[in-house]
Amino acid sequence: MPSTPQHSTNLVPHSLVSTGGDLRPPGVNAPVRTKRTRLRAWTGVAGLAVLGAAACTPATGEGVAAVADRFNPEAAAEGLRLGPPAFDAPLAWTGPGLPFPPGENPWPRIREERIRDLLGPAMDRAGVDAWALFLRENNNDPLSHHVGGENAGGLAAFLFFRESQGVSSIAFSPGGEATALRDMALHDSVAVLSGENAWEAAARELRRRDPQTIAVNTSPSLSVADGLSHTQWQRLTETLGPEFSRRLTSSEELVVQWLSVKTDREVEIMTRAAEITAALEIEAYSRVIPGETRDSDVAAYLKARMVQFGVGDAWSPDQNPNVNSGPDRGHSHATNRVIRPGDVIQTDFGIRVWDMWVSDIQRFAYVLAPGESEPPAEIQRRWEAAVAGNRAAFQAMAPGVTGLEVDRAQREVMDAAGSLDVFWNTGHPVGYWAHDVGPSLGGAQRGREPSSHALRPLLPGQVFAFDGFYAWELEGEEEGTKTISVEEMAVITEEGARFLIPPQEELILIHSR
Repeated sequence: MPSTPQHSTNLVPHSLVSTGGDLRPPGVNAPVRTKRTRLRAWTGVAGLAVLGAAACTPATGEGVAAVADRFNPEAAAEGLRLGPPAFDAPLAWTGPGLPFPPGENPWPRIREERIRDLLGPAMDRAGVDAWALFLRENNNDPLSHHVGGENAGGLAAFLFFRESQGVSSIAFSPGGEATALRDMALHDSVAVLSGENAWEAAARELRRRDPQTIAVNTSPSLSVADGLSHTQWQRLTETLGPEFSRRLTSSEELVVQWLSVKTDREVEIMTRAAEITAALEIEAYSRVIPGETRDSDVAAYLKARMVQFGVGDAWSPDQNPNVNSGPDRGHSHATNRVIRPGDVIQTDFGIRVWDMWVSDIQRFAYVLAPGESEPPAEIQRRWEAAVAGNRAAFQAMAPGVTGLEVDRAQREVMDAAGSLDVFWNTGHPVGYWAHDVGPSLGGAQRGREPSSHALRPLLPGQVFAFDGFYAWELEGEEEGTKTISVEEMAVITEEGARFLIPPQEELILIHSR
């Protein structure tokens, strides 16, 4: 399989210890760098030069000090129970521009490419001749942003038709939004509704084109493909009449086939997001003071760094990041539990970039007790078992393999190591949402029947966040279980799978200060 590209951020192995002194990486004291220096930090993410010269240059009148303060980690740590870095943790970003500048959002061009190049093949795989979406303000279809309907006012209808040479589309829109839709130049034609409503216009066009299978956004199991409300369904079928209503089918398969596959450019963007996510987690661990720092302090630091970087939450803001040094809490928020020697700390963290793509990465640390220089043998064994499970899942990932098969490969390693059962799936697609559409890497849990999504085959271009698990019963004053879930991100290639960033190999060690 292809070797993993070199990246600008690396995991901090447990052989690194606090040495004192100034551990800032080169360049932090001089954040205004040349374009050449800036691009050198992007090795391994070929083509991700969207930042350009504008992002590498301070705003007019902005001094060096102001640029340095913008991404200052000390400002993010202010008021929190955190210390200076205790080991060399390269900063996730030093500027001078934002890592994902709002003014250089590539989504409009990528969306156009996705419709032009990917929608037609997805319609073929789903057995669909046409796709009808209905867009409206305040309660819009979940997929509106993917088809150019995010600014809908009055009800609009977007129709896509499979053609021999690709896909054709027409948007029926109220006059108030038609000009903007034409300027967007995403659809082949934009027709202003006049003398008929969106239902009538859509029905007229569908009768004229006479497609045999018409996908609409109704689905019992995929929420993002379930945007058509009950009353909208009634109105559509009443307008179409019995003959064409019998041609309607759920868009679920089409949506999965289309949205689950990412372009090379999208994978590059998600790779950079994953790099920054993992580096921020290590940054935060380097500042933990055992006996003083709370889980909530680590989470608050990461939140502050997100604000500095201009990125959003990959999932519910109240639960991102999920920092947990105690017993398992599932999908939850960080608490005020104080981190102490002997703890295994889990940070589950993801960022949303350009308000479109997300990352989902976990990093684990162990807090050394006074006199310890490495984890106890049993903690190390559990860690290595979880890593082995993650790598078994990775090795199983390839085009044509089902999500169930990937899950089973991980669980065989987990069971052999003596782990408790873990009810979570091994992994899930990630991209536009933390739990994106596509094959579920699950279904092999004892006593559970695999879902239809677990039986889906993997396709090149799909991106997954996936774990290796090891769980055990806690002993002592705290009850419950503890689970190590080594979570990485990988993209499916023609040859197999490729990690987006170098995976965590060793526990990050935090020394008592």
